[in-house]
Amino acid sequence: MSCVHYKFSSKLDYNTVTFDGLHITLSELKRQIMSRERLKATDCDLQITNAQTREEYTDDEAHIPKHSSVIVRRTPIGGVKPAGRTFIVDRSDTSVAGSSRPVCNKNKQKNSKHTQKTTLTPPLTPLPSSFLATCCQLRHVHFMLTVLHVIGCLLGSGRAS
Repeated sequence: MSCVHYKFSSKLDYNTVTFDGLHITLSELKRQIMSRERLKATDCDLQITNAQTREEYTDDEAHIPKHSSVIVRRTPIGGVKPAGRTFIVDRSDTSVAGSSRPVCNKNKQKNSKHTQKTTLTPPLTPLPSSFLATCCQLRHVHFMLTVLHVIGCLLGSGRAS
């Protein structure tokens, strides 16, 4: 009796699938893993990668040798969706309450639209200007809160003595 050891990427321990012969096809290995783990073929697909070589098995007729160890990942049936997400960013609140001027006008836009559609992309691309404007505002708010805290401490220590 031959076997292939498998584990899901999120698990610590390996499980074993047994079969007759020197190798097992990828499609048969997937079928046995889904059966053992009580997964439905209509819900997800399995991505199988050799644990030692990090080679991904993609051909359903590929032969996986006996006593191999593989890493299993569940993937959606339609494949993995792109990483970019789209959000609507509201830029109408650019000033602090009570102030007539913007807190930070480094990233002020020339067009009069207050709502802009921003697409977030993988981390190696530049940050959206809305994020940078928010960081600039937060720095000013943090500074003002720190000053108010120091003044409060000074006034509080003057009254206590």
